[in-house]
Amino acid sequence: MSVLKKLAGDTVLYGLSSIVGRLLNWLLVFVHTRIFEQPRMLADNGQLYTYIIPLNILFTFGMETAFFRFGSKKENQAFVFSQIGSFLMLWAGGLSLLLGIFANPIIDWLGFPGKGHLVQWLAVVLWLDTLAALAFVRLRAQQRAKRFVGIKLLNIGITIGLQAFFFLGCDLILKGVHSPEWAPMARLFYNPANGPDYIIIANLIASAATLLLLSPEFKDYRWYFRWEQLQPIFRYAQPLVWMGLAGAINLTADRILFLKLIPTNFYPGSTPEDAFSIYAQVYKLSIFMALVVQAYRYAADPLFFSKMGDKNSPKLIALSTQWFTIACVVIWVGVSLNLDWIGLFLGASYRVGIPVVPWLLLANLFIGVYGNMSIWLKLTDHTQTGTWITLAGMTVAILGNVLLIPRFGYLGCAWTACLSSCTMVGLCYILGQRVFPVPYATGRLITYLAVGGGLIYGFSLISFPSLAVSAAVHITGLLVFSALLVIFEKKRQSHAPF
Repeated sequence: MSVLKKLAGDTVLYGLSSIVGRLLNWLLVFVHTRIFEQPRMLADNGQLYTYIIPLNILFTFGMETAFFRFGSKKENQAFVFSQIGSFLMLWAGGLSLLLGIFANPIIDWLGFPGKGHLVQWLAVVLWLDTLAALAFVRLRAQQRAKRFVGIKLLNIGITIGLQAFFFLGCDLILKGVHSPEWAPMARLFYNPANGPDYIIIANLIASAATLLLLSPEFKDYRWYFRWEQLQPIFRYAQPLVWMGLAGAINLTADRILFLKLIPTNFYPGSTPEDAFSIYAQVYKLSIFMALVVQAYRYAADPLFFSKMGDKNSPKLIALSTQWFTIACVVIWVGVSLNLDWIGLFLGASYRVGIPVVPWLLLANLFIGVYGNMSIWLKLTDHTQTGTWITLAGMTVAILGNVLLIPRFGYLGCAWTACLSSCTMVGLCYILGQRVFPVPYATGRLITYLAVGGGLIYGFSLISFPSLAVSAAVHITGLLVFSALLVIFEKKRQSHAPF
């Protein structure tokens, strides 16, 4: 149990950067959806950042997990760091160069001609972030969580600060909302005609500053590239890349395919670009689940790798999965019940898409459970199996979106996300129990999911006279549900932990 307490403590600490950062970034949705009142203005930005997710996987090439696998011993870390760092400098640098060269054809293919400079900026961001990711994973391996969190928070602060300067400062000054005397100065830094571009500019500056702050982590780096010595690392990482890419496509297929598949007049009075931006911004409300999943993974991966070979590790994985799932169910119910006031953070033009949020939260819940269950793939070097599982999920995602987007719009996207991630959980569980049996509390966790879903659906059928009454009833329902879960779990553990 002391190990679980350490895991919980590290999750909270790592989660500080994820939770604070993503919440602050999420609050920018409040700004973006009001500064850019016409949803189509954010369409190109939303499309590009959708592609960043699979590109990040391709750029890092599974080397974060490979570092844990081959650099787990302290005496090997500096050498493995130099090996992987040399590979990533060549690999990520080459990919960035290709993106820069073909920026105009890429942006034309996406349907936003004349904005090739955005692809070029993001190519630089990807290269900077790849090198920073290697330094961050070294901090995790060395359990230097405070430095990790501190730099992450500084990155977030720079990003938020610059966007506040551009959009709450310069943009509002030039619109005459406040301080009109500063308009000549504001024009030096900001052009309203290119407003959404400044989101990427802020990202670029923050990424450069972050790598500079991480430069001490490279003090013992030495250029070292020997293919024969890199091959074992490469062989281990390669399936992770395909697994990661399939997983990223699984996550982003809806937004990648949406503009290609949605009928022109599906949403009366809105263009396909409007509908895409509405979905892309509403999607960000599912961040509440995603940030918990990410924070947990930061803490769990090093812990589970450190317990490799321990006979008690299956029980540890089962118990951590149990409490992780319970926490996620509570978040799912809590956010879904309170969307009536949480949705007010979005601009009025974007709120029509809010009904998809509970489905997106559930999809992220399944992704988190899959991430936890799939640790057996890494501990037993069955990463190739993980590739096939993720490819199955990707197949479901692509077919589901192709079939459902033309008929149900972005609601079809959300349903497909749930189906795809649930498929991956099921396959991972079935295959994992054959190779690396873990005593999961499967029946109990499925029951909690069913009860939580029933609660969300039941409350959705009830109308309330005011927002205040609605919020009070929903928060009370959440507290009662959470308390019952804790009480039931404590009673169960007093008799049989699993």
